[in-house]
Formats: sequence, structure tokens, C-alpha cells
Amino acid sequence: MKNRLKVLRAERDWTQAELANRLDVSRQTINSIEKDKYDPSLPLAFKIARLFQQSIESIFVAE
Repeated sequence: MKNRLKVLRAERDWTQAELANRLDVSRQTINSIEKDKYDPSLPLAFKIARLFQQSIESIFVAE
């Protein structure tokens, strides 16, 4: 699943560690999601969408 997480994070000048801290996950989890190696759980996807004030569909795009 493709996503815009890296772009959204960069727009806010957040490091992967800062974003991970805000979402209560590891930096490695953020890295894996950004590199399309890991699809977040639905609860984590909702957390990400709330944090960036966007819909899940606008952040995560099915291939």
C-alpha cells in the first residue's frame, strides 16, 4: 500500500523519531511504513489520520 506519510512528516519538519513519539510507536515502524514494507494496523492508520487531520484514504492509497 502506497502512502504519503514521508511527505506529510517532512511538511512539518518532523523526524521519524518525532512522529513515532507522537504516535507511540517505534522509529523503525515509521521507517517501514514510509518504505512501503509494512501496512499499519487500522487503529494506527486512524491515529495517523487524526494526527495529520486528513482522511485515511488521502494518506494511504491501495496499489
